[in-house]
Amino acid sequence: MRLVTFQKERTEKIGAVIAERVIDLNKSYQSLLNLQGIKRSQEIADSLLPADMVQYLEGGEASKIAANQAIQFALENPSEGLQYNLSEVLLRAPITNPGKILCVGQNYREHILEMKREIPKFPVVFAKFSNAVNGPYDDIPLPEITEKLDYEAEFTFVIGKRAKNVKKENALDYIVGYTIVNDVTARDLQRRTIQWFQGKNLDGSAPMGPYLVTADEIPSPSGLEISLTVNGELRQRSNTENLVFDIPYLVEFLSHIMTLEPGDVVCTGTPGGVGFAMEPPVFLKDGDVVKIEIEEIGMLENKVKAVKQGVVLS
Repeated sequence: MRLVTFQKERTEKIGAVIAERVIDLNKSYQSLLNLQGIKRSQEIADSLLPADMVQYLEGGEASKIAANQAIQFALENPSEGLQYNLSEVLLRAPITNPGKILCVGQNYREHILEMKREIPKFPVVFAKFSNAVNGPYDDIPLPEITEKLDYEAEFTFVIGKRAKNVKKENALDYIVGYTIVNDVTARDLQRRTIQWFQGKNLDGSAPMGPYLVTADEIPSPSGLEISLTVNGELRQRSNTENLVFDIPYLVEFLSHIMTLEPGDVVCTGTPGGVGFAMEPPVFLKDGDVVKIEIEEIGMLENKVKAVKQGVVLS
């Protein structure tokens, strides 16, 4: 299943993408319940298939079953107005308000070497916040505060159920699905103190999506090709099998530090080829188009846009 958060007529909802069409899960489920003569269909649909992806994930197996039933009903009733062409809706980040965005730095050997660091003994973890979340095709703001805006293609997993002290042998059971994040970084802000926080949390600096591809479609997160281009020029290419700390290890490691909750987003690190490490360094400028593709997930494509002052995301 390819889950999305989409906007139609200024209203955000969750949906499922089937063959270039978006199924409105809530509306489809309401229609199914109405056909079955079930009372309070709207309240039931709002509970199991709410507009917010985190709340949907918190619904667990019951919400998943309802989503599958909604999809089947919509496909069997194509004339009921339960589906939209992808071109008719605006795709937002699949998870617009994650409780946590955890990022792993220095997790591809080639990136560690180009940044002139040693391979870490433990994962290097930092956080981004929900103000950074951006849509899969929205502009990346380039504010005046930075002159060294950089890209980082990241394979990303999303937690599907509460996880605490998980063993890596069971780790994949706690992942609901996978997506893409561009960990856009202001290198000058990142490096002006020993903490990376400032350079990692500009508004709109985490384009995400386009889909949350459920884990049943990607049984193994290892072995997926990942690439990034700027204006068509290949800058990053690698494979998720090259991670220093793989996905099961990261779930175990992080869940022993903190409780992971449904909807928490974990970015697993970026390959070599960032602009900062080029000779000479090359940073993003107004009008640049950054495209990230990851096998089995899809593509992010965002244009960089200079902004005079702080940006308010729509």
